[in-house]
Amino acid sequence: MATPTATAALSASVYTPGDQMLLTVTYSDADTRPLTVTIVVTDAQGNSSAPVKVTAVIDPLTLTVTDDSGRTWTRVSDNGSVAVYRAVA
Repeated sequence: MATPTATAALSASVYTPGDQMLLTVTYSDADTRPLTVTIVVTDAQGNSSAPVKVTAVIDPLTLTVTDDSGRTWTRVSDNGSVAVYRAVA
């Protein structure tokens, strides 16, 4: 079983109170893989629907951002491998 990895970077090294802070987190988990499920519905007479495919990620990573100053970090975006959070200094 692989260990999840994450790196984080702030948009600046110094902030003035009231400045917008952006935190970019790059993350991955080699054990998290998409799974494609194909579904066909068949009625009692043997009539079947066209196949429908659904993709799901099993055991996806969940990110939570907190700091020891009590700021609220708001998720701006998250594509499953890079997430951006915003807070005010």
